[in-house]
Amino acid sequence: MDFFELLKESLPMLMQGLMLTLQLSAVSLFFAMIIGIVASLMGMSKNIVLRGINRVLVAVVRGTPLLVQAFFIYFGITGLLNIRITAFLAGVIALSFNAGGYLSEIFRGGIQAVDPGQREAARSLGLSAAQTTWRIIIPQAIRICIPSVVNQWCITIKDTSIISVIGLAELTNAGDAIISRTYRSFEVWIMVGVLYFIVIWLLTKLARFVEKKVSLDEQH
Repeated sequence: MDFFELLKESLPMLMQGLMLTLQLSAVSLFFAMIIGIVASLMGMSKNIVLRGINRVLVAVVRGTPLLVQAFFIYFGITGLLNIRITAFLAGVIALSFNAGGYLSEIFRGGIQAVDPGQREAARSLGLSAAQTTWRIIIPQAIRICIPSVVNQWCITIKDTSIISVIGLAELTNAGDAIISRTYRSFEVWIMVGVLYFIVIWLLTKLARFVEKKVSLDEQH
């Protein structure tokens, strides 16, 4: 079997794994953004308990490998509580908290970058502190952080390969399954690498486009 025959035979399974990778990363990023926004507000709160929770989350995310976090969720917590969850759900939870920890710092920077005069203007219109934060500050902060969020999506897509260790049939796991059947590891890993590269390259181009558009909008 030559390379192109192997590609033709392997591509359906690899594409199925790629679709699962994109689904896993997109769902995880959605929840990571929620975690990141809430955590960033907690980190900027005057309440020492909320600030402490934020610091613990960021410290745990940065101080432990994603692999350990995934094992802890899929085997540790489920074993302690005597429950069973799917590998996809465990992957979403692990990736969401991991990316959320990093996004909390990104969003904090975005919130601090919003012109302080926006708060004063909102207060003068009679908006409460909570209304000002969620209606005025957060939307502007998210807009500022869009390029960084897209970059975090790229990182999360690559991190999904780590989740393959708990049995999720994403792209890396699909490649490994093909190798176990064909014993053509060199060629298969080239295919897997190219698919990852194409997706990351497209998202990187998107991040640069959005960054330029945001910069132009700010100038106007």
